[in-house]
Amino acid sequence: MAKGATARAAARRQKDKWKAKRWYSIRAPRNPWSFKVIGETIAEEEKALLGRHYEVMQSELDGDFSKMHVKIRFRVTDVIGSDALTEFVGHDVMKDHVRRQIRRERGKIDDSIDLVTEDGYFIRIKPFIVTRSRIKGSQKQETRTIARNEVIKFCARSTWISVQKALLDGSLEEEVRKAVSKIQPVRAVFFRRSQLIQSGVVIDEGPTLEEIIADERAEEDSGVDDADALVESDPEPTSDDTPDSVTRDAETETTLEGETEDRPTEDDSDLSGLPKRLKAEIVSIAKSRGLDTSGTKQVIVARIYESLTVPELKVLLKQADKLVSGKKADLVARLAE
Repeated sequence: MAKGATARAAARRQKDKWKAKRWYSIRAPRNPWSFKVIGETIAEEEKALLGRHYEVMQSELDGDFSKMHVKIRFRVTDVIGSDALTEFVGHDVMKDHVRRQIRRERGKIDDSIDLVTEDGYFIRIKPFIVTRSRIKGSQKQETRTIARNEVIKFCARSTWISVQKALLDGSLEEEVRKAVSKIQPVRAVFFRRSQLIQSGVVIDEGPTLEEIIADERAEEDSGVDDADALVESDPEPTSDDTPDSVTRDAETETTLEGETEDRPTEDDSDLSGLPKRLKAEIVSIAKSRGLDTSGTKQVIVARIYESLTVPELKVLLKQADKLVSGKKADLVARLAE
């Protein structure tokens, strides 16, 4: 066999590494996010996930759109089944947000503080203070000292979980603002970065992963049952139809040339043919928006689809493993297929 043919044969026998990989759900820490699913990742084996970092914007995690400039960082610490469990390792404020705070007639004060929490976590926090006007060097130093003392005092009597909450909800920023405002009025106070350097005592609070998974399955099953009930509520034609009605139906379905048109039937919009998650999502949307569920199944489904926005339609298309590109009319037509 020629050398080129041997290489091609070896390439065909080579194992496809992509097919050997599997998808894992990334879950936020137990406290305070109760193992919320924040993303997905792919890996060939579980040990390849350990230590992997994942970043998400705080607005996507907590729904607080005033924190769109805050990036939260997690690290995978354990893998259970198809779930990758993470821990909070810090946050970052986007650099463009920091630059917007600095102007010519303002004073800038920043610092880096290494400290230990009550439960033994060694962390690094970097406060950032912007005053309303220029200040002297001595005022900067005094402001920096006051801010450092407030942060150290708060973290020394708080656990790592409490420090996380205070950093993300702004309560620690407010305490520092009140303390440093005695020196000079400030325009902005925030922590541009926090970093977990060494872990301490792990506190197991909140629901377990098994309880969260059981609740998710129960919610999904209840959504599927509601979808089945919605489908069954539409009466099907009975066998008591009179010959005259059957004749009229046959006449309406026959064209002038004697050929039968390919018209969609009610069964084409039957929810029973949809994936379970998609069916549950459709029913939950109908309930939350108070949509009328009377009429044929085709009318019900069309009414639900038309009430959705384009992002919501794309979510349903992803759950149905269909394309998500195009205008709203194209998305609705693709879902109704």
